[in-house]
Amino acid sequence: MTRLGDFLRTRRSQLRPEDVGVQTYDDRRRVPGLRRDELARLAGVSSSYYTRLEQGHSSSASPEVLDALATALQLDDAERRHLHALAKPARQVTPRRPAPEHVSEPTAQLLDALADVPAIVLGRRSDVLAWNRLGHALFAGHLDFTAVRQARRPNMARLVFLDPHTRELYADWTGKARAVVGNLRLMTGQHPDDAHLHELVGELSAKSDEFASMWADHRVKVCDTAGYEMRHPLVGSLTVVQQTLSNGTGPHVVVATAPAGSPSHTALSLLAQAIPPAGVSATPARR
Repeated sequence: MTRLGDFLRTRRSQLRPEDVGVQTYDDRRRVPGLRRDELARLAGVSSSYYTRLEQGHSSSASPEVLDALATALQLDDAERRHLHALAKPARQVTPRRPAPEHVSEPTAQLLDALADVPAIVLGRRSDVLAWNRLGHALFAGHLDFTAVRQARRPNMARLVFLDPHTRELYADWTGKARAVVGNLRLMTGQHPDDAHLHELVGELSAKSDEFASMWADHRVKVCDTAGYEMRHPLVGSLTVVQQTLSNGTGPHVVVATAPAGSPSHTALSLLAQAIPPAGVSATPARR
């Protein structure tokens, strides 16, 4: 089974006939979701062709066919792009270890300019490449501030699934976890030869049953803007909007904001007062 076939089969199984207006005539169905021939009819392709595509026996599909399948599967824009990425003509992909990601000078200047806003810089594998003091305090204050300069940088996906502090930080942990998995799915489609990315997915699948279950859903998600209720150990409950600032390539900046004058904005101001200023060493909390 190919990556494309896995995606098609899983997403087909998640659609009920009644979701897409398919009449079942009360027949007994051995598997959940749509049958191959039902999806093929919805997409306007032959059942035999779709079967070959799902089983990996067809080398390619036209953009028109992929768009028809995306519409039949009710995919959103991000999922549609992911489908096209998976369907690129098969080639020998040799996993490679890409050069370490780094923070460019313009991004470093942006991080400095955002001193009063919690901000972190994430690589495509969700490695934390840099953070300002307020971003560190909000997202991972229990870790050493200088951890981003070390050989093994903090990784937000690992923290969400394997770190008790981060799990407690999000009131809707499941929603945050699904967003993390969806973004990693998107990255694996865009970077199929990234050995570090595949190693991360393998590690999390082995160490977290919850990650393995969510990964098997084949959901993809663009982490651009989302609201999260957080339960911070220093300032209590607050709700922030996490926004991703990206130029489309390389690392991206994630900032957390709250409406001016709101209790959550006040909580962020209290957090800024609670952390030591730059140049003053803080003792990280024990896990």
